[in-house]
Amino acid sequence: MNALTFFSHHGDEILRATLEHIWLVVAAMVLAIAIGVPLGIAVARRPWLSKPILGAANVAETIPSLALLGFLLPVPWLGERAERIAITALLLYALLPIIENTAAGITGVDPAVREAARGMGMTSRQILWQVELPLSLSTVLAGIRVSTVLTIGIATIAAAVGAGGLGEFIYRGLNVVNNGLILAGAIPAAALALLAHLVFSVLERRLRPAR
Repeated sequence: MNALTFFSHHGDEILRATLEHIWLVVAAMVLAIAIGVPLGIAVARRPWLSKPILGAANVAETIPSLALLGFLLPVPWLGERAERIAITALLLYALLPIIENTAAGITGVDPAVREAARGMGMTSRQILWQVELPLSLSTVLAGIRVSTVLTIGIATIAAAVGAGGLGEFIYRGLNVVNNGLILAGAIPAAALALLAHLVFSVLERRLRPAR
């Protein structure tokens, strides 16, 4: 069975798997942004935190995906549901680009702009929210873009623990040596990654500060 035949006969099944895939990616990215952006701010504000935070994120990034799923299986609460394991693994892989780009964006703000804000009587929190984050938003978005594209690809491993997604077709195709099944999972995943890249690239350009 070739890919076109499979797509035509199993469109509903592919749509369901695609929606599952999107759900896993969105859930992981929301958590990654909620954790990664504050950690990036902490790294920018307190450089001594750079080694432990970025070091831990780098270690998580280097663990093979199947091994990471295996490490998470016996963890209390996480191991009770396959979705929790998959989302946690994706979250860990998504953190590094977000942390790095957030820190780089904030440290890259012109010191003169920061000093001008202090001269106007703004507090550190006001400078962060009203000056540093708006000026570094395009850089932060670049990190989120990289993480999102990465996460969409890695999310295919969710099928290994029964969490669903487009990886189901890839694993089934590998088991029966069927290229049509493999492409039924790989093509939608690649399309989602390209779409995410395009959307975030457009946002980055629009939010980039004028020079």
